[in-house]
Amino acid sequence: MKVTIVKKITTDGNLCRKSADVWERLQKERLLGYIDRIIFAHETKPNSEGLILAAKHQVERAPFFIVQQDDNSTQVYTSYARFLSEALDRQVAEKEEIAEIMASSADLDFI
Repeated sequence: MKVTIVKKITTDGNLCRKSADVWERLQKERLLGYIDRIIFAHETKPNSEGLILAAKHQVERAPFFIVQQDDNSTQVYTSYARFLSEALDRQVAEKEEIAEIMASSADLDFI
């Protein structure tokens, strides 16, 4: 399995709030070892690799994960909780999953 994370860089040159939050959680939970590749979607660079991948996979939120399995099948996750649960087979508390959904509906970080 190979995991790519696509993080968004805003027009001011900083990571978007959600990308920074997810990256911090990956660090805290000691899961960075599962990330094989980091790609950035730059709001000011329409041809950035991250924006091209977002269009290819029809993703409008950042960050997102692209998981390529050993059989070459690909799954895209826009939810950190779902990525943990399905791709990494980690148990995610229902409360955490609900909190993520609620947080993402108020002010999504669109690509």
